Order: sequence, then structure tokens, then C-alpha cells
Amino acid sequence: MTANGWFQIGVYLAIVLAITKPMGVFMARVFSGEKTFLDPVMRPIEKLLYRVTRVDEKHEMKWTEYAIAMLLFSGVSMLMLYLIQRAQLWMPWNPQGLGNVAPDLAFNTAASFTTNTNWQNYPGEMTMSYLTQMAGLAYHNFISAATGIALAIALVRGIARRESATIGNFWVDLTRAILWVLLPACIVVALFFVSQGAIQNLKPYATAQLVDAQSVQVTGADGKTTSQHVTEQKIAMGPVASQEAIKMYGTNGGGFFNANSSHPFENPNPLTNFIQMLLIFAIPAGLTYTLGRMTGVQRHGWAVWVAMASLFVAGVVCTYAAESRGNPLLKGVDQRASATQPGGNMEGKEVRFGIADTALFATVTTDASCGAINGVHDSFTPLGGMIPLINIMIGEVVFGGVGAGLYGILVFVILSVFIAGLMVGRTPEYLGKKIEAYDVKMAMLTVLIFCLVILVLTAISVTTPMGTASISNPGPHGLSQVLYAFASTAANNGSAFAGLNGNTLWYNVSLGFNTLIGRFFMVIPVLAIAGNLARKKIVPESAGTFPVTTPLFSALLVSVVLIVSALTFFPALSLGPILEHLLMHAGKAF
Repeated sequence: MTANGWFQIGVYLAIVLAITKPMGVFMARVFSGEKTFLDPVMRPIEKLLYRVTRVDEKHEMKWTEYAIAMLLFSGVSMLMLYLIQRAQLWMPWNPQGLGNVAPDLAFNTAASFTTNTNWQNYPGEMTMSYLTQMAGLAYHNFISAATGIALAIALVRGIARRESATIGNFWVDLTRAILWVLLPACIVVALFFVSQGAIQNLKPYATAQLVDAQSVQVTGADGKTTSQHVTEQKIAMGPVASQEAIKMYGTNGGGFFNANSSHPFENPNPLTNFIQMLLIFAIPAGLTYTLGRMTGVQRHGWAVWVAMASLFVAGVVCTYAAESRGNPLLKGVDQRASATQPGGNMEGKEVRFGIADTALFATVTTDASCGAINGVHDSFTPLGGMIPLINIMIGEVVFGGVGAGLYGILVFVILSVFIAGLMVGRTPEYLGKKIEAYDVKMAMLTVLIFCLVILVLTAISVTTPMGTASISNPGPHGLSQVLYAFASTAANNGSAFAGLNGNTLWYNVSLGFNTLIGRFFMVIPVLAIAGNLARKKIVPESAGTFPVTTPLFSALLVSVVLIVSALTFFPALSLGPILEHLLMHAGKAF
């Protein structure tokens, strides 16, 4: 660990804090229908879209209607993406002549991008045409992010409204999230990335002559290995910068290239790396301020922010420390940071980013439901890789994905208030509304669904040949690979322990369904909570009301998040990264 590394981490958190309020104020004004500086440009476009699609922007929806609209829209979008992949060979903007995507992989990808997961069982530059990347994947990056924001705003409205049967209009929230929040920033950021070296074109792949010819071993379809003499290399081109902007800002994470944000065409230098990390947290951090502003209790929004920031700091400190110590099996090797070497465990990391920026990026991308990577998590030390896994397992509520992080943490807020009420023997209250059995049941349903799908599907995969055949490192590390895959997809993160071969029928189908369950089976109870809270009356505060604006509340919230996750996943973690760490220090590697 170095002073420079800690300085970068500190500056990052300070800038996230600085942009929280302006982002939060802006989003509160957008979704409350107040005037913003973008109205002269966006308002005419918005009205035109409503006119063409026959949407009544003044129509308010009950939570059930809101949920149905969201499900129908997502279902149609998913089908469209599936069909684009299955027919890309015959469609334009495919200069490399890439073939149609296999049915199981197309299903997995369609489900993944529809749910804001962006799990990728394929190398992008070798599988997807330019049309599929733009009209299919980039389009879903926008609409899945906008859907998450809309769901979070609907829940905030449910908390803020009194004796109301409605929580807003899904189509209006979706449209405003795209036009006001996502699109303008992505245009500016994409141009910035281009200025720094990210590519943006529709050219065929370039060919470069190798300085030194290479002999490579190639395994054919018949299983035989032959030697080939290679004198040139294909360099992938494409519309990268435009997809990179929404990939980070919308916490999507799916890369144009297989190497994701470790590829220099996606993430050219340390400055773009830093901006990408800021983009991941920008909207989730701002939504905490939006929560306080729309509910009229700004200190509550900051209390939630402090709880999230505390978990973030703990995670990045642990990851940075674990990776900086290096590998104890490399006896006699100097792994200390110095003027001539970065020190620590540099396996799977880009030299231009180093350990500090890679540890920070890994923590940020798994705190949020982004899933973009600038280093290979599979190559982290056991404890260094465990922290991103834990970040996902706690539900990605440490700022979290756009929208998903806020409604995820608010589920834990409800549980925290309920527990506080039990401790003092009073009916729990949250911002003036009584938390009753229905609210707690819906909150627990969300938590239990998440845990159930991860553990059940992991158990099936590690006990059947169809699951174990894809594991590259048998033993505790292999368990970590499978556990990470199902945790990542259930939490709609999308990052991976890349040692697992996910492009098989079993993993394509199971992980695809896992992303759908992790998104839609969890947001329906959240919308039910929103509808129920909106109908309630405000109860005046009393001496026994547990305040949700204090450091004590933030500490309770952090404790509930950690305890629920620890009770659920500690046994699995003990058999995976914790056991691997102990065996590594005993001299055994996997």
C-alpha cells in the first residue's frame, strides 16, 4: 500500500460526496416535474414521444399497473434483443460477417441486458455485430438503467405521498430518466472518451503485421492440435466510446471487448479510468439526496449515504490491503512497492492502473450493479476476491446500481426500523408511517428470493457434471467461481470470476433465468411496498419514535445489512475464499 494509492481513494470519495447534492437536486426536479435547464431542449421531444405513443403524462398509476407496464415493456425489449442476435448475419453493419448467436447464448444475453446485468458469456468483438452492439446492447443499457431509476422514484413517491392510491406513471418516469438524466451526460462523456483515445467508428477490423512471427497451437473441431505460423493480427474496431459512456453511467458493465475496461480502446488511461469510476457512483449517490428532498427529510438521505459510504470504505480498504500484500507462495520474491515496481499481487491487473486503482475499481463496480472490470477478479488473492463477492452478496446496496441500489437499501431500512421497533416494544414507524406486517413480509420476500436462487443454483452446479465441467480450478476456488456467477447474476451485477466457462447450455439457461428472477421477482415486492406506503396516513412523531436521521440509524442500517448477509452466506464463503486463503498460507494453490 502506498500514500499515492490512499490519496486516490480519498479523492475519489470526496468527489462522490461533492456531486451527490447537485445530482440529487437535479433528479428530484426532473421527477417532480419542476423546471430544469434542459427543459427547452428535452420538453418538446418528450411531448412528441407521448403524442406518437399515445401516453397520457397526467395519468397516475397504481402499483399494480406500474408493475405490469414495466414487465410488458421489459418483456418486449428482451424479445427484440433476442431476435436481433438470432438474425444479425443477415442484417447491416456487420463488416466481419459474424454469424447468428446460438439460441441459448442469445437468451442469456437478452435476459442479462434487459435486467441491467450485462453478464457476458461471449467475447464481444468476436460475437456481436455493430448493429447488435448499438441497436441491441447499447439500447438496453439505456432502457434497463432508466427502468431502475423509475422503480426507485416510484418507491420514493410511495414513501412521500399520503393517502394516495398511485405512485406515478411508468412511461413518464422512463422517458424522463432517459432524456434528462442519461442521454445528455452520455453524449458529453462519449466525446470525452474519444478525445482520450477510445475508438468510435464503423470500420472493418484492421490488420497489423507482426514484428516477430509467432507459432501458436490450435485445437481443431476434431480435437487434434496443430501448429500455425502467424504473421498478422486482427485489431477490432467499432462504436466503442458511445457504448462505454452508458455502460458506466447506467451501471450496466457489459464491455464492447472481452477485456472490458482493461482494454485500452475502452479505457485508455488513468484519467478515463477515474472518470469511469465516478460515473458508476454518480446516479446512485445522487439518488440518496433525491430521497431526502422528495420526502422532505434531507437528513435521512444523508444518513443513508453515510451508511453506504461506510460499507464502501470498509470494502476498498480490505481489497487494497489484500492485494498489496501479494502472494505468500512466491517465497524469496520482493513484492514490496518501490520506485521500480508496484509490488503486491499484480496478476490479472493492468500496469497502467496498478493495484490501488484496480482494487478501487473492483470495489466500486461490485458495490454498484455495474460489473465492468479493469482487472481479472479471478486472479485476485482469495481475500481480495472475496470482498467483491461480499459486496454483491449484501444485495449491492452500497450505492448500488442506478435505482436498484436505492430501492435495495430502502428494503433494509424497513427491516432496520422494524427491528428498532421490536427492541423498544413499539409499532415501527418510518418517516411518519407505520411499518406493518405487510411491509415487513414484502421486504423479507425480497431478501429471501435473492438468497434462495443464489444458494440453490450454486448447489446444483457444484454437485452435477453439467456444472462442474466448466470449472477451471477445482477445489475452493472452483466453488468461488460458481458462487460468484450466481451471486453476480442474481444481483444484476454482471462481473465474473472469469475462470468459469459460462457459455454452456446449463449456465446460459440457469444464469439467464437467474438474472430475470433477481430483477423482476425482487422489484414486484418493492412496488407493493411503495403502493402500501402511499396509502398510509402520516403519524405524528412521539418520544418513542426511532429517528432515521442520526448516526445511530446509519450504524443500525449497516449492522442489519451485514448480519443478514453473514447469516446467509458465511457457510458458503467459508468453503470458498476463506478456505482457499487458509490453504494458500499452508502452501497449497488452486
